[in-house]
Amino acid sequence: MANKVIYVMYDDDGVLKDGAKKLVSKGIKIADAFSPFPIHGIDPIIGVKNTRLGIMAFIYGLTGLTLATVGMRYFMIVDWPMNIGGKPNFTYLDNILSFIPITFEFTVLCAAHGMAITYLLKNKTLPGMPAQNPDPRTTDDKFVLEIRTADNSIDEKELDELIKDTGYIEIDKKNI
Repeated sequence: MANKVIYVMYDDDGVLKDGAKKLVSKGIKIADAFSPFPIHGIDPIIGVKNTRLGIMAFIYGLTGLTLATVGMRYFMIVDWPMNIGGKPNFTYLDNILSFIPITFEFTVLCAAHGMAITYLLKNKTLPGMPAQNPDPRTTDDKFVLEIRTADNSIDEKELDELIKDTGYIEIDKKNI
């Protein structure tokens, strides 16, 4: 049996979710789902694990906090101390209240940019990377489930019979 990728197209997100539930309950592993908008609740059905993007955001924010603190201490206390508005300039702790807004903003800046870059790298969607969308209609109004025959131990004919009960509108098979 040749390894194939089966793309099952639906015209409604509810039908796709119900179809995915039926297939998963029969032991079929679904590789991915493509849709024009996020389908809430599909991840646990098809077995997508939670990301660690939140942990990375914390690390990027901590990096921003550290860089802001070290930079302001160096610029305002060590390198070129200035008396602005009568504020003392001898130690960082004497000036910490005036540095809070800059520290907060730089922390948010580093966390947001770090998360965005990590997201693009992880999903392989940086500019110039080829799209992995199986059908351009999934960016408009169609929904697609991707099933790989190599991931499933069931015969292809049995798989076709199970898919027929899901309410699909179109099916496409490709050899890989």
